Amino acid sequence: MLDFVIAWDWLSFAVRWLHVITAIAWIGSSFYFVALDLGLRQRPGLPAGAHGEEWQVHGGGFYHIQKYLVAPAEMPEHLTWFKWESYATWMSGFAMLAIVYYAGADLFLIDPNVLDIAPLTAIGLSIASLVLGWLLYDTLCKSPLGNNDTLLMLVLYAILVFLAWGFTHIFSGRAAFLHLGAVTATIMSANVFLIIIPNQKIVVADLIAGRKPDPKYGKIAKTRSTHNNYLTLPVLFLMLSNHYPLAFATEFNWVIASLVFLIGVLIRHFFNTMHARKGKPYWTWLVTTILFIIIIWLSTVPKVVTGEPRASAVAETFVVSAHFPAVRDTVLGRCAMCHAGEPSFEGIHFAPKGVKLETDAEIGEHAREIYLQAGRSHAMPPGNVTQISPQERALLVAWFEEARR
Repeated sequence: MLDFVIAWDWLSFAVRWLHVITAIAWIGSSFYFVALDLGLRQRPGLPAGAHGEEWQVHGGGFYHIQKYLVAPAEMPEHLTWFKWESYATWMSGFAMLAIVYYAGADLFLIDPNVLDIAPLTAIGLSIASLVLGWLLYDTLCKSPLGNNDTLLMLVLYAILVFLAWGFTHIFSGRAAFLHLGAVTATIMSANVFLIIIPNQKIVVADLIAGRKPDPKYGKIAKTRSTHNNYLTLPVLFLMLSNHYPLAFATEFNWVIASLVFLIGVLIRHFFNTMHARKGKPYWTWLVTTILFIIIIWLSTVPKVVTGEPRASAVAETFVVSAHFPAVRDTVLGRCAMCHAGEPSFEGIHFAPKGVKLETDAEIGEHAREIYLQAGRSHAMPPGNVTQISPQERALLVAWFEEARR
């Protein structure tokens, strides 16, 4: 059992690393091609069918790029597809969702003070939200509403606000933010897998067959790609939000998540406008700053919690251990000055990552993290500021391993 816990934590690290690598590749190519597309210029003498061109310099060389709005006259000898970055990002992200939040549903996915549901029910709701989120988005894009980009974006934003509110009334705060990001990321990846790439394959098939491709397929793919571009920054924040309890663990967390979407869209609008050489709308940064100040203020509103925290069956296993009285003294003496509702350690105003270790139930719920962070490794306390001794670390290890047997 000990080997399994350590191996599982390393598996989580490996999948997280893979997710970051693939996300960087996907976001990088997405940002590049949108900037390239917006910067294209037309000139007399372009080849037949060419929509625009751009000269770029990088890495000591010059690049001459031309875009064909529909397709070139014949199939190029070599064609590079940009799709695996998206697929690998989504698959690694879902794997991480399963490893961290599904396998640790009692700790990370469910908060009994929000909604007391069984782990399997929570996991079912999680998966259903990913599927239904895509179906709703895709249906709206294919409806008459999809012909009006501004109205479509307003309706989609209203849906995202509703999802933010709904998730914070079903899952724990950190899981709610992650699921809002996961739904959005699923929409983005499904856009690539189910719309953009299939449309491009239709164009390629027409070229091979000697037919003139229908320009509607490129137009649809371009629209979905633009949606992905504007959704990228909010998704990045939501995926990293578990490090910021002031965002996910406060009373108006769903409002904060909703405002983050606006901030991300405003920042992309600034850069997209600049790349298109249509000016530099610095007003977007002013609005972004105002929204961020509002978020800071919202995070200071005390969270209203009803009911007493309920220790899970797993937590109770650690609480009844013979080692627990000594472990409790160690945790309260070495950890609880920071991990508390009102931290007493100078400079710490909120429990790091929202983790509180003041009660038996809280210590039991976080047994695995205590074991890995302060027992098996010296990550906690940071710099050993509370001077936890090797004997106390050994006690934490013995406590966890004995209770897991």
